[in-house]
Amino acid sequence: MMVRGVRGATTCASNVGDDILAATAEMVEAVVAANGIDTDDVAAAIFSVTPDLDAVFPARAARDLGWSSVPLMCTREIPVPGALGHCIRVLVLWNTDKKQADIVHVYLREAKSLRPDLSGGKPEGRF
Repeated sequence: MMVRGVRGATTCASNVGDDILAATAEMVEAVVAANGIDTDDVAAAIFSVTPDLDAVFPARAARDLGWSSVPLMCTREIPVPGALGHCIRVLVLWNTDKKQADIVHVYLREAKSLRPDLSGGKPEGRF
């Protein structure tokens, strides 16, 4: 088995804890479903939020989904001018036999604009 990175990103409507947790849970569940991830095989997950989201740690959503043994960490994205706001990202480090090309990265809501090449659109060169 190798450790592979699985990316996910989404947005939420407001800086309200319940909105952040709901959007994060939706994203985590989508990443798990798209890849067939068993949480026992997750080495760690790193969540980040844009500076306009600070009402709650997004990792709490993963804990609420049962990720009690997975090391989780939250961090803040650098404030790049013009970057997508109200954005939550995750990098799941997953022990798997899948090839890199078989990993499904999940971009939801307005975050689809970050990687349109992975969201059914045309690449714009933004990550």
